[in-house]
Formats: sequence, structure tokens, C-alpha cells
Amino acid sequence: MRITLSRLSCLLFGAALGLQLMLASRAAAETFTYKGICDASAAVAIDANRFVVADDEKNTLRVYRRDQAEPLDQSIDLSKFLDTKPNKESDLEGAAVIGNRIYWISSHGNNKDGEVQKRRWRFFATETAADKSPPVAAIGMPYTRLRDDLLSAPQLKVYKLKKAAEIAPEQEGGLNIEGLAATPAGGLLIGFRNPLHDGNALIVPLDNPAKVVEGERAILGDPIELDLGGRGIRSIERVGSTYLIVAGPPGDDGSFALFRWSGEKGTKPGPLPNTLPQDLRPEAIFEISALKVQLLSDDGGVTTDGVECKDRDEDEKEFRSIVLDVDE
Repeated sequence: MRITLSRLSCLLFGAALGLQLMLASRAAAETFTYKGICDASAAVAIDANRFVVADDEKNTLRVYRRDQAEPLDQSIDLSKFLDTKPNKESDLEGAAVIGNRIYWISSHGNNKDGEVQKRRWRFFATETAADKSPPVAAIGMPYTRLRDDLLSAPQLKVYKLKKAAEIAPEQEGGLNIEGLAATPAGGLLIGFRNPLHDGNALIVPLDNPAKVVEGERAILGDPIELDLGGRGIRSIERVGSTYLIVAGPPGDDGSFALFRWSGEKGTKPGPLPNTLPQDLRPEAIFEISALKVQLLSDDGGVTTDGVECKDRDEDEKEFRSIVLDVDE
């Protein structure tokens, strides 16, 4: 049977469209709502059934079963460890796993009014013991000088981070960190939501995270710029041999998208089929098994009956999640 070039093109297009529709239907089918918090901002899997999540409005880590809406009674209050008051958040925004250690990073920016709050200058680690309750415990010491390291690094001068650190994090050109991912060499990639540089998102490698949480100064690598369509990095995760990036607006207005990136400087990320519900605000992505990831939505700004989620009573707070199958 002969297949003309035009017929072959139609078949290929149809197959690609079918794959996109299949992925979209999978995402919709996996949507799930968790209770207890609204502002899910960073998370990692503890095992095949549980994950631990940070709320950027509190200094408490919560543990959930993936199939259970209510959090488990295994919360970890980090207020004393981070040297902050319980009701004064450190704005935790990113997490990454290396072995049984989880590294966490706060925004390192100012508050929404542009005021300096040093409690947002935190980088620290926890260790996981799946058979203990709670299964996560803080180790070492929180590092509070990363912002100074970033602002003084000569290879980062072009990004004008000192100026960025003087304004609100979601204002154009503001300083705002939201992504953290592990590298094969045992380092970390710090992903910036803001500022952009010539429309590109910024990544700064951190080469010695294990030493940093022991008190040594951070060793920062050469910056990496990624074209994410004018978006910043809301979350980044190494999955298999590549990275998946949740890209979103530097401020409040704009669209979200998923990208795959090789991890090599100078290579361009490729967009994945748009399987995200339009009203989802994903700010955490983590691998739950081989080529399967879970995304959590920061729903603090979702309004119901005129009241934002973050302003509701504790028993009314919730955030949404979807699960996606991804190929290498």
C-alpha cells in the first residue's frame, strides 16, 4: 500500500495530537486536593506513598500520603531551628534530594512591600528516615549568607542582584528564588523566578551544599540562562537524565508551562505538551517514580466567596495536585 508524503504527514500529526490528548486526559484524571495548607511551595517524595511539603506562609513541613487528603500527624516545626518566630515565615520555596538528604531554600528576597526580612535568607538541610515518625529531621545549621554570596559573586554582576535585592520580589527586576535541583555531581542548581535577563531565566550552580550546611561559604558556579518564553523558574527537578522545569511569570500575571532541559549550558529547553489546567499555579514538582512526577499548586491566592485560601480557617485550607507521566 502506498502512502503519500501528505498522507504520512497527516498520520504523524494525528499521532502527535493523540499523544497530547492522552497526556492531557491523564493530567485531568490525576487531579487531587489535599487539606491543611494553601501555599504548597516546595516538596519531595519520601517514598512511593508519601511526600513532604513546605508552605511558604509557615515554617512547618507537612507529610502527606499521596492518596490521602488530610496530612499525616508527622509535621516538623522548623521555627526554632531556623531562628524565627512560629508565625513569621522564612518563605521556603525550593527543595532537592541528594541521597537521604533534602536541601531547602527560601526566597532570599524582600517581602511583598519591598521590606528587608533576614528570616527569608535561609538555606538548610534535613535527613530522611522513612521508618521514623516524623520521617524528616533537620541537620547541620541553617546558612544565612547565601544572599551575600550571590550579591558579591563577580560572575553574577551582570544580573544587578544588589539592585534586585532592594525592591519587592515580584516587581520587575526583583530578587526571588523558587527552584532547587540536584546535579549528578552532588551539587545543586538554584533557579530564579526573578530577575530575568534579556527575557531569560537564571540558574546559579551551588557546588558545595554539604559543606555549606556545616558552615562553610558557598561556592557558586558560572550562571546559566534559559529561554522559557519570558518566564522565570517556579520549580525544577532532575528526572532521569534531564531536568523538568515549571516555568511561570516573574510576577502575578502570566501563564505557566512545562519544559525539559538537558542540563547542559548552552542548550535550549524544549516545551512539553500543555497538560496543565489553566487555573493551576504549580510551584513544586518532584519525581515519585521512574518517569512519573507530581506537581503541587500554590493555591494561597485562590478566592472562594471573596476570601483567599490563605485567609481561611485552618480546616478550610487546601491545595491541588496533578500527576504526569513523562518520557525521557
